[in-house]
Amino acid sequence: MSRIQGRADVVIVGGGVIGSAAAWRLAERGRSVVLLEQFDPGHRHGASHGSSRIYRQAYDGEFYTGLAARALPLWRALEDTTDTPVLTLTGAVDHGLPAALAAKANALAALGIPHELLDPVEAGRRWPGIRFDTRVLHHPDAGRLHADRSVQALNRAAADAGADIRHGVAVHGIGSTATGVEVVTDGKTIPAAHVVVAAGAWTRSLIADAQLDAVPELPRLRTTQEQPAHFLPLTADDWPSFVHHRGAGLAGEGIYGLGSDDGIKIGEHGTGPVVDPETRDYTPDSAGVARLVDYAEAWLPGVDLDSVTADTCLYTTTPDSNFVVDRVGDVTVAAGFSGHGFKFAPVIGELVADLADGTTRTFEAFRFGARQAVAAR
Repeated sequence: MSRIQGRADVVIVGGGVIGSAAAWRLAERGRSVVLLEQFDPGHRHGASHGSSRIYRQAYDGEFYTGLAARALPLWRALEDTTDTPVLTLTGAVDHGLPAALAAKANALAALGIPHELLDPVEAGRRWPGIRFDTRVLHHPDAGRLHADRSVQALNRAAADAGADIRHGVAVHGIGSTATGVEVVTDGKTIPAAHVVVAAGAWTRSLIADAQLDAVPELPRLRTTQEQPAHFLPLTADDWPSFVHHRGAGLAGEGIYGLGSDDGIKIGEHGTGPVVDPETRDYTPDSAGVARLVDYAEAWLPGVDLDSVTADTCLYTTTPDSNFVVDRVGDVTVAAGFSGHGFKFAPVIGELVADLADGTTRTFEAFRFGARQAVAAR
């Protein structure tokens, strides 16, 4: 596909899962799209790399549950378009605090999504690698996404639809013009009708330095370096994705986990140290890794404790864990997805495309402005 010359309809800054999904959905509509990613393909500097992310539909309310359900056929469409498998449905299980399970079961029931509540003994027979302490919420339309393959497939689908995908291109400035916006890279200026900033941990600095007629009012974006761990499984059983909510038999933070090409992955949610994406050291926090080993020893009899390996990734979150997806003037911002956003990428890409086209307003939960510290679960 030839590179777009002249003025683009939309320039997207950031080639992670969200920016790539937006490029796909916009290019599918016939828009001229330029996607700029500062790192090479397959890099490990942001929040979209690795072999696994949870796909689940069980949330406390109908809003996120419904969005997750809408994402499923779009992931399947991406697989069909690119002939690339990215989503494996293994089912998902939640256990721990009974109130958390009840809220999720109610949301699934309200939307007609299949699910069941199991006692811990029955759940233990089905999934012997996990020890359960309470009733267990199981829903089958869940599992895992392969993160690296997902981003690669989104890039391929966007390029095949006509998008100009440019890796290794850093953005140094964004500014308003008489006819739209311009994006400044190394020695080049790209004019466009609209710009989408989907740059993860770099979003706030890009917006702060932008010279825009209408400036987005971003909520506080907190970036931490997380350190999930992988353990080799002791059996070949296919593991469900799982969330163990704080309360009941689990002290401290809740734990998420799932199978992957690298073993059984588990992690805490947003407990790593605050970092600058330009200066972080990529070294896993030893205390955090030790907590994960202790958790596995207590709750995951199906893993080899001695096989633990840890990695790091960036988390960028808002105070209430709701995403930022909103437009002002000729700029749309999509940010704050860490912790639970990957699964929603294609449906968020649709929303970003609608905003860039000027055909919709965003959801109230995603609007610019200050946020209160209430977690979205």
